[in-house]
Order: sequence, then structure tokens, then C-alpha cells
Amino acid sequence: MLQQTQVETVISYYQKFIARFPNIDSLANAETEAVMTYWAGLGYYARARNLHLAAQQIRDQHDGDFPLSLDQVMALPGIGRSTASAILAFSQNARHPILDGNVKRVLTRYFAISGYPGTKTVENQLWALAEQLTPNKRVADYTQAIMDLGATLCTRRHPDCSKCPISCKCLAFLQGNPTSYPTPKPKVPRPHRQSRMILIANSNSEYLLIKRPPSGIWGGLWVFPEISNAEQDFQCWCKKELGIAVKSGKNMAIVHHGFTHFELEIQPIHCTVDQDSSGFMGVIMDTDYYLWYNPLSDVALGIPAAVQKIFKRLNDKNHNKMVTD
Repeated sequence: MLQQTQVETVISYYQKFIARFPNIDSLANAETEAVMTYWAGLGYYARARNLHLAAQQIRDQHDGDFPLSLDQVMALPGIGRSTASAILAFSQNARHPILDGNVKRVLTRYFAISGYPGTKTVENQLWALAEQLTPNKRVADYTQAIMDLGATLCTRRHPDCSKCPISCKCLAFLQGNPTSYPTPKPKVPRPHRQSRMILIANSNSEYLLIKRPPSGIWGGLWVFPEISNAEQDFQCWCKKELGIAVKSGKNMAIVHHGFTHFELEIQPIHCTVDQDSSGFMGVIMDTDYYLWYNPLSDVALGIPAAVQKIFKRLNDKNHNKMVTD
């Protein structure tokens, strides 16, 4: 969970996740839907799928016991060298260097290393330093210390050098420009994509949701029916693709949602069915990929943050003010 997400965001998700999946077997034996439900809102959903697959791999290939060699841990889905090393350092006090974002920041500043750490040359240099600096004893303590140093004192924007125990030998501090390191990633404009989501309500104030394929964006999560073709008539699309006749819709305020590699602009279109839902429910409800969902219910579903934003607007007492023709 802490990969690409900050601690304060993760805590509440972590506590609920661990309560639901307290051990490897409970996670490995769980349905994908249940795992995605407890991850919904954290983003980067491939992490949840990999975590689920890793638990199943441990169950099936290691008799339910977590592997203890670096190569075996790295062979688990979604676990790279630094994460594997950290797991073994903390759990076994095994000597394996780590190189997460906090450690990269500490090392680039301490040694005044220029160049974006994501490039292979700089990354190799940092791995060599991490290997050199990792002690033979109290590896877990050292690993936690250097991670915490980066997280609490040697922060990205406001490093507190006056409290840093190693600032007297830090080259970036001695140069007077610690925030110049690490070299930022070269900026590349993120492309913008547009989409329309159709919010189809039935007479019970339930909305039609569709389950996404297991891989790709929002893999395995529940979303509104989506039309990427801006020119296509949504009523014709609903009739052709869903077998549902809908009344003319109204555009809600556009929702902006950022992904790692692009920005998504969502135009929600609110509409209602043009007949009683029982007339066509059997047509689209004969699979596990469609359902009618009441946003005020207590039913737990894996719903991505962008769709949660839209539901929040729908539940807002003043949402009608945001709906325009």
C-alpha cells in the first residue's frame, strides 16, 4: 500500500484490510471482488491484484510459508528488489540494501549526486552506495532509520537540516542547496483523455454499474457504463449495448481525475430508464458483470475514486444545482 501512496492516506485502508485479511490464507482464499472492495479508493489497482496473486503463490508454491530468499521474494507478483530487501531486513534482519524513494533522496543529497535517479546510471550508482552503507549487524534498525530519516527530516520540499544527525557531512547541505537534490524527473506533459459515463437510474433510485475486465484501468472494479466516442449518441448506445431504453439525459459537472500517465476528463450524463427495470433486468443481469446499486446502501463494492466522486455529487443535497442541460 505504501508504494506510491503516503502513510497518512494508507493507515485507515491498512487497518480495514488487515482486519478482513489477517493472514496469507485468508487473502489467498478470498474472492478477487472482496480484495478489490477493500482496496477501492487507493488507486494503482494492479497492486491489489498482485498482492492477491502473491498470497496465492505463497499458498500454492511455498505451503503457505513466506519465502526467505531474496530471489524467491522477488519472484512474487508486484515485489521488486527494494521491497523484497526491506521485507527480509525487517522480518529476518537479513543484510539486503534497500533503495526506496526516501533512501534515494538521502543518498543523492548526502553525496551530492546529480541526475534523475530513475535513469539506469544514477540508479546503479545509488544501489552501489546502498550496498556499501548497509551494515552487517542491526540491519533492520539501519533500514528503518534511513527510511525514517528521509520521511521525517530529509523531506522533499522542506528538509530540516538543523536536526539531521548527518548534516555535518552532507555535501548538499554544505553546498547550501539540499533541495536541488535529487534531480527532478524531466517533465513531460500528460495527455488528456475524455470520456462520458452514463448514470442510468431506475425507479428504485439504483444505478447501473458494470464490472471492468480484470486488467487495465480500474481492473475488476465497478463503474458506470462508459462511452469513449464523443460523437456517439448515448441513448442509441444504451439501447444497442445494454438493451435499455433511457430518457434524455442531463450533463452533470465534469469530473477531473488524474492517472500516472494521463488526465481523464469525465462527463457524467444522468438519465433514467424509459420503462420499469424489471422489463430488461433479466437481459443484462444474467452475468456477474452488471448490477443495480443504491449509493446509500451498505453494500460493499470495489468502486474507484472517480466514480465515488460522482456518487458523492449525486448524494449531495444540492446536486441539482450542478446539473445543467
